[in-house]
Amino acid sequence: MNIARLVQTVCPVFFMSVFSTAQGPATESPSGTQLAGWLAAYDSTNWDAYLKFLQANFAVPPGRGFQDPAFRDRTGGYDLKKLELETPTKVTGLIQERATDGFARLTLEVEPEEPHRILTLAVNLIERPAEFALPHMSDRQLVAALRKRLDNEAATDRFSGAVLVANQGQPIFAQAYGLADREHNIANTLQTRFSLASMNKMFTAVAIMQLVQAGKLGLDDSLGKYLTDYPNQELAARVTIGELLINTGGTGDIWGPEFDRHRLELHTLQDYIDLYGKRAPRFEPGSRWEYSNYGFILLGAVIEKVGRDSYSSYVREHVFLPSGMTSTGSGMQDKAIVNGSINYTKMGAPRWIPSPDTLTGNGTSAGGGYSTAGDLLLFANALRENKLLNAHYTKLMTAGRVITPFGLEAYGFGVQTINGSECFGHNGSSPGVNGDLEMCLGSRYTVVALANVDPPAAEQVSEFIIGRLPPA
Repeated sequence: MNIARLVQTVCPVFFMSVFSTAQGPATESPSGTQLAGWLAAYDSTNWDAYLKFLQANFAVPPGRGFQDPAFRDRTGGYDLKKLELETPTKVTGLIQERATDGFARLTLEVEPEEPHRILTLAVNLIERPAEFALPHMSDRQLVAALRKRLDNEAATDRFSGAVLVANQGQPIFAQAYGLADREHNIANTLQTRFSLASMNKMFTAVAIMQLVQAGKLGLDDSLGKYLTDYPNQELAARVTIGELLINTGGTGDIWGPEFDRHRLELHTLQDYIDLYGKRAPRFEPGSRWEYSNYGFILLGAVIEKVGRDSYSSYVREHVFLPSGMTSTGSGMQDKAIVNGSINYTKMGAPRWIPSPDTLTGNGTSAGGGYSTAGDLLLFANALRENKLLNAHYTKLMTAGRVITPFGLEAYGFGVQTINGSECFGHNGSSPGVNGDLEMCLGSRYTVVALANVDPPAAEQVSEFIIGRLPPA
């Protein structure tokens, strides 16, 4: 039996969507039969049956991702869009994740002898092929498509949070989904305050650039010019403020065994410096890109030193209040937040459970704040209208400077292009937390997605929106 005939038998609706794009009919082959069987099993809702399929049909177990129901939930399963090659022992094709617009090339090989067990199964991400280009939509079409997607994601308990899309600073879509508190059946609303994780690095970047604009800082100045008593004087003399902003300072991260041992002792930015400040740089500052939460801890310490105020007070007075943001903070975690959502994770669990307390009690300049969808739109509007910085420094801060695996890195912002729409912003993620704010250039669209469930729930939504925006 060939792939098309088998999948048509198992799932006729899936067959119509998959094989209408195939280049010619599939030939009969053992590899094709196994591919069809695997797709049908993986895309079903019966995980036990899928695991039995793996035991019966794989000579070597597939990668861990293909044995993880949480990974299956994140992808939503796969649609086979095009067969590229089919021989008796090997088949390759283009697949798309059902939960995202992501494309991959799937390769499956089987034993030449019966029962033709599967030897290898590989899925490698690729750029979306031109023949499957996403449609650019009008505002009305986009809102309709987005509402349909989110209604389905919420109904299947794959998304919980708030989503806002604005054109020229005015919302064209704003809706909350799911529960902020599952135990007490409290729904998320547009007033719910969500954890931001790393998203508040944008506020840190704005604060630094305000000090640069005021002539109190220089992007080429060394860290040691301001933190004169930094434990590793050599590092402080070599790394610059600008390098910290674009994650090329080599200052490393904060997560790991040391953090786990001392997290309850970390109350201030100086506490982090006392813990990590003697470390040598991981590489020559400025020589390459590596995401560094600790680098933004150091930027927060610089803000405190030069701004003569605590980090949280400084950003409240110089970023939040000028933007009109009254439901945003950079301090305590969600348990102390009025109208705050509880974060839920499936990492290591078969169902949504409250995220374990693995962070510190306070947010920092690297992450841990909270906000609402509406407040983040106010921030985006203030930034675009040059209320936080003048036009020169706004442009300087948001211009891409370093190539990363995810696009370009600006000063505290990421720059990405999806289906022709160039956007700048920042995401944030941790167990039970995912968010994304994107400001799309030219088209003047703003996209906010906040979730109180595991990543990439919110990022998948923002990518869905950006990929369908009208052309600039």
